[in-house]
Amino acid sequence: MDSADGGSIFGTSLSDVHRSRRIHRVHWRAVIAKTVSSTRTIMSELMMPNDANFLGKVFGGRLVSLIDLCAYTCAARFSGEACVTASMDRVDFIAPIDVGDFVTMEAVVSSVGRTSIEVTIDVYAENPLRQEERRFTNNARLTMVAMRDGKPTPVPRLIFETHEDKVRYIQGRKRSILRQEYRQERERLFDSIAQASDEELDRMLAEVG
Repeated sequence: MDSADGGSIFGTSLSDVHRSRRIHRVHWRAVIAKTVSSTRTIMSELMMPNDANFLGKVFGGRLVSLIDLCAYTCAARFSGEACVTASMDRVDFIAPIDVGDFVTMEAVVSSVGRTSIEVTIDVYAENPLRQEERRFTNNARLTMVAMRDGKPTPVPRLIFETHEDKVRYIQGRKRSILRQEYRQERERLFDSIAQASDEELDRMLAEVG
């Protein structure tokens, strides 16, 4: 039986119960951990004629879309939550991909923050009709954020199994710090440019050429 003020005769309101559940859920997310190898995700796709650009090679935008999908799958499996793409930190186009090639994307969680997940993806292509060795065509790195009820939610920790796991994790955390510092410095720089006088802008134009 509830009291008039929204509590209960046992001294615990419904909001207290919900709050306790949220705290328990966050605590559970904080203590759970997964090995890096368990995050490995492999997706494959056959490149069709409608994937080609005007040069007859696979359109870069199509590949980026597949990479984003692979990153989402990897991050969602790791976190157990729906994820959104926070940033596509880099996509290197190393070799072209042809129509008819069988493309394989190999993703792994390389680093994590409190709610963010860095996914590193290697892309390979091979033509099954030519029986050729598969080619390393692309490397990508994306940052995903786990979401629950429309808000970022904590993600599991990583368990390192190899030297490479540790290297990738530390590099990922350092990249995150550098990105934050870069964004802050960029905002300060752009604000100073926007507030500069015409004389100062003319001087800047002469400097940048």
